[in-house]
Amino acid sequence: MTRVKGAEITGWGAAMPPATLTNDDLSTFLETSDEWITSRTGMKERRVSHVSAIEMSTVAAARALACAGLPADALELIVYGSCSNEEAVPNTASGVQVALGATRAASMDINTACTSFLYGLTTATSMIQAGVVRSAVVIGVELITRYMDWSNRNVAVLFGDGAAAVVLQASDEPVGVIGSVIGCDAEARQSLRVRGIGCGYAGLDVSLGDTLWDFDGQTIFKRAVKGMSEASGRVLAQCGVSADDVHLVVPHQANLRIIEAVAKYAGISMDRVMLTVHKYGNMSAATVPVALVEALDEGRVAPGSLLLMPGFGAGLTFAALLVRWGARITPLGQSSATLPPLERTALEMVNEIRGRQDPHGRSAPGLASPVFAEQRVVGAMDRRIDR
Repeated sequence: MTRVKGAEITGWGAAMPPATLTNDDLSTFLETSDEWITSRTGMKERRVSHVSAIEMSTVAAARALACAGLPADALELIVYGSCSNEEAVPNTASGVQVALGATRAASMDINTACTSFLYGLTTATSMIQAGVVRSAVVIGVELITRYMDWSNRNVAVLFGDGAAAVVLQASDEPVGVIGSVIGCDAEARQSLRVRGIGCGYAGLDVSLGDTLWDFDGQTIFKRAVKGMSEASGRVLAQCGVSADDVHLVVPHQANLRIIEAVAKYAGISMDRVMLTVHKYGNMSAATVPVALVEALDEGRVAPGSLLLMPGFGAGLTFAALLVRWGARITPLGQSSATLPPLERTALEMVNEIRGRQDPHGRSAPGLASPVFAEQRVVGAMDRRIDR
């Protein structure tokens, strides 16, 4: 088995839902405003998908494969990075495999929340370097709006849907991911979690979709800045480079304040940071790949560029990858894959989701938060765990 030096990113593509949910839209059912959201998060709008996560992923992956000039039946691995899975069993990557016609590809899911794409990129790179496979598609996708607690202002204003993918291919050059630091600050894992999905709710009187989000903003902010900053410093040291050598930072887009703090700690000016948080919000696992695709589209990535990709997510996972770009920055081909036509506005789709949530004994969205319902459910959960 011959080891290769690198796993070059040879293809890239995104699939962004066209429906836009603005801050003003949110203010129609939440006690909030455009100024309140923008001043605290840097977010102006986010996307709401009218299709499944598999459909978004398939379009993004098809575009990435066309960009790389790689036919789907030559693909050897699909890594689906997300916390939005279509089913618990089988894995969602297998659904993308069928939709792409990638019959030779092994398929796997990775869920480390917002860092899922970065963990997936590290995993696929290592498998290519070890000679297990020679090509891979790594997807970052989220369909968060379907299980959002739309009555909880703390989280409802933050998240949106989207997808992007990259193609990796074996290379004899030291390109692609050249350094990777991953980790998990699990002591504070309960500061960000979604109750109402998974086996932990089996037997409790809560319907799937009635999600209750735990979100400790102050804890998350502090640990996100610390985790991303320290990981970035470690990966730069690991590769023997300095912040001055970084051409562009492509960070997880959780919050503008977090991004600014991480850039400051790294000693990198904001003019070398790719931002999409203002128009897409926090797409969890999709933020880094979407930002990368847009950076390429905008001509912000040059041949041989050194890219720093830091991220942080529930768990609390963190990662920082250093990527050496290859020689090509333009697509070899274009895919005809597209999302189906949109028939409803983002606000109409969100209101439909809210309408499905209301009948289950929860407080009406936009009014008092479901404190007592949450205490009842959380108490039952904690008692069960204690046993």
